[in-house]
Amino acid sequence: EFALGLEAARAATAVRDAGAGEEDELAVGLSAPAGPIAAGAAYKQAEQALSVARRRGRAFVEHEELAAGSVVPLLADDAVRAFADGLLRALREHDATGRGDLVASLRAWLSKHGQWDAAAADLGVHRHTLRYRMRRVEEILGRSLDDPDVRMELWLALKATAGVAD
Repeated sequence: EFALGLEAARAATAVRDAGAGEEDELAVGLSAPAGPIAAGAAYKQAEQALSVARRRGRAFVEHEELAAGSVVPLLADDAVRAFADGLLRALREHDATGRGDLVASLRAWLSKHGQWDAAAADLGVHRHTLRYRMRRVEEILGRSLDDPDVRMELWLALKATAGVAD
């Protein structure tokens, strides 16, 4: 058995040669296979899949497909980008004054899993310079890089704002 989430939406569409018209669009979210005992969980999965279908403008999304990909495309959400911009703003403002390259240093350090020598080599700086920069990151953000949640949020913020001038 499966649970389905369905939504019929009215979407106004402009037809160039015939003026404006309306058409029905159906969005469907499908749960993973589930028995009667797991009907509640299946319904929740179907709702989640339906929500993704609506956000992505797709007609059909299976819940199992949601975990099969990468979390990175989810970072394109405007709310995530706003969070990321806010989180990194103070570091970017610091870097704009020419007093260090904290964003690039943070990215290198996180990408090397906190390995000082490897990240410093990527940046072409001494490991003590990188250690100083990471202390500055902590001071400016008021967050500890020892906290894995903080490291995760910073990494996702860097991914969400990739392409923004550092």
